[in-house]
Amino acid sequence: MTEILALLQNIAPVVSATILQQMSHVIYGMLISNGRITMLEISRWTEAGGSYRTIQRLYHTPLLWLQIQWVFFVSQLQKPKDEYIVAGDEVVFGKAGKETHGLGRFFSSLQKRVIPGLSFFVFSVIHVKERQSYPIQAVQMVKEKEANKQPVKKKAVKIEKRPVGRPKGSKNKKSEKPTLSPELLRIQPVLQAFLVILKGVLAVQYLVMDGHFGNYPSAWMVLQTGLQFVSKLRSDAALYEPFTGKYCGRGAHPKYGDKVNVRMMKKKYLKSDTKEAGIRTQIYQALLLNKGFAFSLNVVMILKTNLLTHKQAHIILFSTDLKLPYEKLYDYYTLRFQIEFNFRDAKQYWGLDDFMNVKEVAVANAANLSFFMVNFSSVLLRRYRENNPVFSVLDLKSHYRGCRYASETIKLLPQKPDGILLAEIFEQITRLSMVHPVFEPVPTS
Repeated sequence: MTEILALLQNIAPVVSATILQQMSHVIYGMLISNGRITMLEISRWTEAGGSYRTIQRLYHTPLLWLQIQWVFFVSQLQKPKDEYIVAGDEVVFGKAGKETHGLGRFFSSLQKRVIPGLSFFVFSVIHVKERQSYPIQAVQMVKEKEANKQPVKKKAVKIEKRPVGRPKGSKNKKSEKPTLSPELLRIQPVLQAFLVILKGVLAVQYLVMDGHFGNYPSAWMVLQTGLQFVSKLRSDAALYEPFTGKYCGRGAHPKYGDKVNVRMMKKKYLKSDTKEAGIRTQIYQALLLNKGFAFSLNVVMILKTNLLTHKQAHIILFSTDLKLPYEKLYDYYTLRFQIEFNFRDAKQYWGLDDFMNVKEVAVANAANLSFFMVNFSSVLLRRYRENNPVFSVLDLKSHYRGCRYASETIKLLPQKPDGILLAEIFEQITRLSMVHPVFEPVPTS
């Protein structure tokens, strides 16, 4: 409990002393609990001062989670001289009932279908060298309910015939501002708020998002913030080389050259060709055009060929940074998956799937607390992984649960054991249910 309070002192500038004390009890209960992370489950494991009512007050208090996460990251996790990128993705999880704030139907990539549940969009900072993602901002995505409208009879409207020729003052559509989808309109203010808090503290140049956002409106939205965009195109995306032929002297200057066949790329674009375990991997890079984008793209194509069956598969990655080398572009996109591990840990260990709150503030606090625990546990794990690199979150929870059992057992003894015996008791009990036992754990009081 003392080390929890010590770590929470870093966020003292953005929360009150009361909130700090309440959070310490909640975090302590979450670290010990081995069941579903609900308010009732947490209250069963907390010590004096962590009653159900205290936990309930915390969950229903509006908190500045973006500031809390950022201050904790800067004070405990940031390495100023290292390289970071930003990743964004949506996490969807099922919820039953009808009263939960923001309940709607969202596509779940795990279940491959639309499910009733909640959706949060998360932006995280990824440490390139350590290949570790730290969630910073999680905002609930709420779909607007369409008002019940009475059917209106359509009247026949006479359409005037358009005059021949191009209207005066019209411009090419590709150079105009794209129409953002309702999803992007919900994400845009979240991204802007996220980048404001990074400004002047952490310099990032690239935002990585999955193939769902591999389109022109998403790329345009990111470019407006001053960042470069990295994503993935559809496997059947139509790509063209820039036109390099001779202008015939009539009409508009041609823009698009030969259409690119990913399975039969020109050798001049080949950057890497390796063979391993019967699989040939070829990586191509080129500056290409797509008719859905108003600008050129830095495209990296990875073509894999099974040398035995000759079957092929490919993916198409792209960036708006035309000077980004293919190694970094490929590496940045693979780092995007680190945010999925944040989602897994938040669901599996910290209650993102478990909370039963229904009010808007309580739902936001429950979800953000789960992501805060992802970062908080990363700090706690560092100490144990110095001597045991495979030490896991399950081991961490077993350690705290064992300390709780040992602490309650020692209270029943007529005389408190001496320091050496006390350390041995804590060591033996905390190791009982660990997957990867630590041989020299530090007793937690």
